[in-house]
Amino acid sequence: MTPSGPSSELPRSLGVFDAVLVGLGAMLGAGIFAALGPAAAAGGSGLLAGLAVAGLIAYCNAVSSARLAVRYPVSGGAYVHGRERLGPFCGYLAGWAFIVGKTASCAAMALTVGFHLWPAHAHLVAVSAVVVVTVVNCAGVQKSARMTRWIVVLVVAVLASVVAATMHSGHWDVERLSSGAPHSVAGALQSAGLLFFAFAGYARIATLAEEVRDPAHVIPRAIRLALAIALAVYLAVAVAVLGVLGPGPLAASSAPLLEAVRAVGADQLAPVVAGGAVLAATGALLALLLGVSRTVLAMARDGHLPRILAVVHPRFAVPQYAEIAIGAVVAILAVSTDLRGVIGFSSFAVLAYYAIANASALTLGRARLIPIIGGIGCVTIAFTLPTASVLAGSVLLAVGAVLYLVRVTGGGSGPRPRPAGREPSVRRVGDPFGRSGRTPRSLRSPHRWNHARAPTHWRRRVRAPRRSVPSHGGGPPPVRGR
Repeated sequence: MTPSGPSSELPRSLGVFDAVLVGLGAMLGAGIFAALGPAAAAGGSGLLAGLAVAGLIAYCNAVSSARLAVRYPVSGGAYVHGRERLGPFCGYLAGWAFIVGKTASCAAMALTVGFHLWPAHAHLVAVSAVVVVTVVNCAGVQKSARMTRWIVVLVVAVLASVVAATMHSGHWDVERLSSGAPHSVAGALQSAGLLFFAFAGYARIATLAEEVRDPAHVIPRAIRLALAIALAVYLAVAVAVLGVLGPGPLAASSAPLLEAVRAVGADQLAPVVAGGAVLAATGALLALLLGVSRTVLAMARDGHLPRILAVVHPRFAVPQYAEIAIGAVVAILAVSTDLRGVIGFSSFAVLAYYAIANASALTLGRARLIPIIGGIGCVTIAFTLPTASVLAGSVLLAVGAVLYLVRVTGGGSGPRPRPAGREPSVRRVGDPFGRSGRTPRSLRSPHRWNHARAPTHWRRRVRAPRRSVPSHGGGPPPVRGR
């Protein structure tokens, strides 16, 4: 709490290690356990090429996001970046795309937990997982990062055991990596779009920029490290599974890692892999809810969403109402939708979000090639996704644009966003020289000259404001000799 009311500022408590783990917790989620099958169906023998394309686009997006997050180290990610660099509408559209896409991703992660843990009651388990994760997030970002740390360690251990069991079993064959009928370029690009869904977690680091210590140093390192580790893990898992199953059986499998360990005779690893999928999906859900709630916080600060969502809890230092609201929406989606229905438009919306992020980075003036490649790549693979996904995502983005126009035209000048060019801080009331942003009543001048804004050498001479109009006409008092 501040003296004037509830605070909307967040403390900086995350270092490089915690920020990397938050990004890995979002990337090493259910995507690696479920996305390989649909990607193989779309790309066939071009699966690894699609993975390389997705990794290249993800790297360009990561560099752009890191540059922008260092320039604007506040919560909100591309919503703040688009608003400051491209204008309020582009920023709002980025925030809307992020909230829509990642809320759907949260529902997908929750359903993944349900289907792996208790398939007969998957929706009930999904809602329970959402409630537990929301409570953990409301307890503070440090507790969330600590929980994510253990989840990431366990998931990496499970994936390493899968790679070791398949690569050293005698069933792995290098010829299966390129076997099967060749697929078109469009199929490989669609495979890249589906695999990009598993890479998108590094944006969580940018959206948590307001809670990172020394953003200029931590954010670029954390984003690059998280992306490099995730790419290495994905490449190892894809090569191991593809070398055992081949493109055809991999495309037909809904749980490719389970199929791979069973194909090599390592049935004892099947429960471990299923448990790893549950842990990975839970970690992704934890990190995704963190990122979405921070974008909601930023949009609520600017008036695009109800102001109450910008209130930060005085003890736990988290946007509690934003966390609860997003958790409630995700729980409703987990009950009313299925896993396949929420992934399509989520991928499209996330790619639209990163396209705006790259366009924002393009205005910074340096290293223009990287945001150009990232922006063109995002648009290209977005429109190679299945037609239903493209249409659903386009409709949702259009709905967001209409809501913005209705709000602006109906409310006159629209919401007034707060400046994001400098690091926010908790204001101190009582500083007589204006550093608190408000001069105490006892030191306010009765005339138009403000003592609190006087130059330093004048301040030293001023003991108290005069209560009568000075003879020198209201300007600064004459400086007497030393």
